[in-house]
Amino acid sequence: MSQLVIESFPAGGPRGSWPAEEFARDRRKEGVKAEVVMDMDADAFLVIVPQRRDAG
Repeated sequence: MSQLVIESFPAGGPRGSWPAEEFARDRRKEGVKAEVVMDMDADAFLVIVPQRRDAG
């Protein structure tokens, strides 16, 4: 199983603002297994979901 990035947010958002977490929370309310990870190289928070690979 791989992961798919569905949204990206810059890490330098306003203090007290958590847009990636809020976006992921809203997706989870819709039944999507979204989670937030940090891309250190891009200095961004990524919202990812599991993606099944088809057996070929």
